[in-house]
Parts: sequence; C-alpha cells; structure tokens
Amino acid sequence: MNRKLPSEQKVQSFRKWIIGLSIIIPIAVALLFGIRVEGFDFSFLPPIYATINGATGIILIAALMAVKAKKISLHQRLIQIALLLSLMFLVAYVLYHMTSESTPYGGEWSYLYYFILISHIFLSVVVIPIVLFAYLHAWKGDYEKHKKWVKFAFPIWLYVAITGVVVYLMISPFY
Repeated sequence: MNRKLPSEQKVQSFRKWIIGLSIIIPIAVALLFGIRVEGFDFSFLPPIYATINGATGIILIAALMAVKAKKISLHQRLIQIALLLSLMFLVAYVLYHMTSESTPYGGEWSYLYYFILISHIFLSVVVIPIVLFAYLHAWKGDYEKHKKWVKFAFPIWLYVAITGVVVYLMISPFY
C-alpha cells in the first residue's frame, strides 16, 4: 500500500487517547447509570441498539471476509463502519439508561441470561483498548502487530455484538 504513515508523535498521541478512552468510557457509563433524566422518552431505543449490535456483528464478519480476500481498502472501510456503529450503540445505550428504569429479567432462563449479560458487559469494557490498539497498529502500518491484536479483538468484539442482540431478545418480553 502506498500511503503516508503517521508520525511517531501522532502514534503516541493516539496511544494516549486509547488509554484515556479505555478508562473514561467505562467510568462515565457507570456514573451515568446513577443519573436519571426525567421528561424524555427513549423507550424506543432498545430494539434500535440491538439492531446496531447485530449490524456490527455482520460488518465484522464482512470485514474478516474482505481481508481474507485481500480487499484491504474494503476491510478498512468496514472496520471504520463497525467502529462508528459501536459508538452509535454506546450513545443510544447511555441515552436509554439515563432516561429509563432498568428492566428486570423475569424469565426461567435467568442463570443463562445473567451469564450472557455479565460476560457481555465485562467484555464490552475489555474490548475497547484491544480494538483501538489493533486499529492503531494497522494505521501505523505494523500489520504483524495488528494481526496479533486482532486475534483477541475480533472474537471479543464479535461476541459483544452478538450477545448484545441475545440479551435484547431475552429481556424484550419484560419491557
């Protein structure tokens, strides 16, 4: 590929952003759960953010297929779309939870539901720096390191996307 690689200064700046975002996002989301904003009805958001999760999963699989087919620019665009979808999910998720009470699960599969939910939440925090560092290595042209990070990033990100849909499908009868 003939493209200009980022300067070491830009790479170091991006590293700092990754570390900062990896700390700030989970803390901010946790704190925002304690804030309840009245007067807004975002109860329509759960099926939308579940759909965003599903689309992210599909895009990730398409990105894997593109890179295996050596369609690198398509792979790059798909990953950027997946990142954008993940950001859109996060915004919708926070808006919903800041304006709505949590819905308790009332089904007979509660152990399975809570296992999936807890693993989904835990891995959604873990995946932030892993995905961003994988992206950083690709951006700076270090494809060997990129591949090493992606071995962890891809399955975790895909699991988070898919379990987001599963959690929604399991909890939706109780809204």
